[in-house]
Amino acid sequence: MKGAVLASLMLTAPAASACDIALMLAVDVSGSVDAQEYRIQMDGLAAALTDRNVLAALVASEAQIALMQWTGTGRQSVVINWTPITSPDDVYAFAFEVATVPRLWRDFSTAIGEAMALALPYFTMVEDCERYVIDISGDGISNEGQAPRDVWPALAEAGVTVNALVIQDRGFDLTGWFESDVITGPGAFAVTANSFEEYPEQIIRKLYRELTTPISVLHE
Repeated sequence: MKGAVLASLMLTAPAASACDIALMLAVDVSGSVDAQEYRIQMDGLAAALTDRNVLAALVASEAQIALMQWTGTGRQSVVINWTPITSPDDVYAFAFEVATVPRLWRDFSTAIGEAMALALPYFTMVEDCERYVIDISGDGISNEGQAPRDVWPALAEAGVTVNALVIQDRGFDLTGWFESDVITGPGAFAVTANSFEEYPEQIIRKLYRELTTPISVLHE
């Protein structure tokens, strides 16, 4: 009898999620990012994805990853949709797309809140994942459109965390602003690159931290 009950419970219990994290990589292509700085970002991100430790973590997490380009109001686009990662080949293929995707905009403002808002409905496509994260990079404060803080309630309702890679190359405490006005959710954090030249090193650090932080820590 006990065996029959156990078998019944096993059949009716929901299947465990294979995907640990859905990660939306949101890259700043606003007017403050020149052609060389854009190239540093995209090549640095592609290289970071194929870093030995990051690649292993992506595969182990069976992650879903996507890429967004964002700038001013009405100018945000997911340029690579959700891609399931189950092998190193999947990572290399995604990294190649990152390195070769065309830049959509060049000369517009900075609408960080609208980038966050655009990402939200995309997470409904990957509901089997345990964690939902927007990984946003930027070199300036939001100066157009919906304020990032105004998106926080919708992000909280959807269970989405926002982390940031702050490209800090001016006197203003940009990291402090991102920490107070942009990042949100369980375990949210910001990593600082003190110049675009530091971006490749810091994006590796950031991705590895996002991918390997235990869920139990995030929800303490």
